[in-house]
Amino acid sequence: MQAIAKLWWRLIQFGFRLLYNELAWTYDFVSKVVSLGQWRSWQQTALKHLNLASGERVLELAHGTGDLELDLYAAGYRVIGDDLSPHMGRIAQRKLKRHGINAQLVRGAAQRLPFPNGAFAAIVSTFPTNFIFAPETLREAYRVLQPGGRLVIVPGGSLTGSGILVHLIEWLYHITGQREDGTYQRIIDFFNQHGFELQVVEEKLPRSRAWVFVATRKTL
Repeated sequence: MQAIAKLWWRLIQFGFRLLYNELAWTYDFVSKVVSLGQWRSWQQTALKHLNLASGERVLELAHGTGDLELDLYAAGYRVIGDDLSPHMGRIAQRKLKRHGINAQLVRGAAQRLPFPNGAFAAIVSTFPTNFIFAPETLREAYRVLQPGGRLVIVPGGSLTGSGILVHLIEWLYHITGQREDGTYQRIIDFFNQHGFELQVVEEKLPRSRAWVFVATRKTL
């Protein structure tokens, strides 16, 4: 049974690797399907939690296909996007160029950010993979954030209401390991150990809800 479980998680991880790389061109379509069109609404819940004035510098970790980049530019922020996937980088670059934006995108790992200390007023990441919970990622986020700056993460959302399709999609989220137990205490303690005070916020939307992790960099 344990061997079957390990094989299952390897298959899941392989599927996600393909989605973020060779199959990145399907990402926008897949995200809409698995969220019944709620994906962008979940993503945009991060914006109000940045708590920044226009003109501030914001880093997006794992920028994906560039949708949130469009929102950040529209809000007047100075944005830099970072993503390990060259496939996502090319897609995002083309998308932003179509909207007249000369994007600043960097390819690299969140665990080794090529930016100076205190370079950003905020960091945002929506639907990141487990890299966001690596100690190295939080150490780098702490380093490049200004004192009191925020790391805002949208780990996911869930559909509300009834219906066979809603229940099927929620079941798929569970079997692919994309649901927490609801307490978040383990995550809160983890962020606290790495210099962040974490608040978990539930954002209620008309047909769904999203969770937002608002991690404020402590000043020592």
